[in-house]
Amino acid sequence: MESYDKLVRDNIPAILDEKGVKYEQRIASLEEYRVELVRKLEEEVKEFLASNVPEELADVIEVIEAIKLLPEYQLVETIRQDKKRERGGFEKRLILKGQKD
Repeated sequence: MESYDKLVRDNIPAILDEKGVKYEQRIASLEEYRVELVRKLEEEVKEFLASNVPEELADVIEVIEAIKLLPEYQLVETIRQDKKRERGGFEKRLILKGQKD
């Protein structure tokens, strides 16, 4: 049987309860939560890159939304908008070719 010790979505315990799956749960400290969110982001990005399906991209976005709620990232949306205003987005599908110095 595979073991795990990872951050999960809020409703996973209820889903496991319905299935009769045994588990232990605890609440992460804020520092552990930060670390686990980054780990979860890496996991979800890998899954998206491997599958390229919308469901996996939705998981990536959900983790990013959770990270944005952390105090040290509360300005990230403003920063994103500022960068988009200054440098643009990716809507024009521009590809540059050249050499780095």
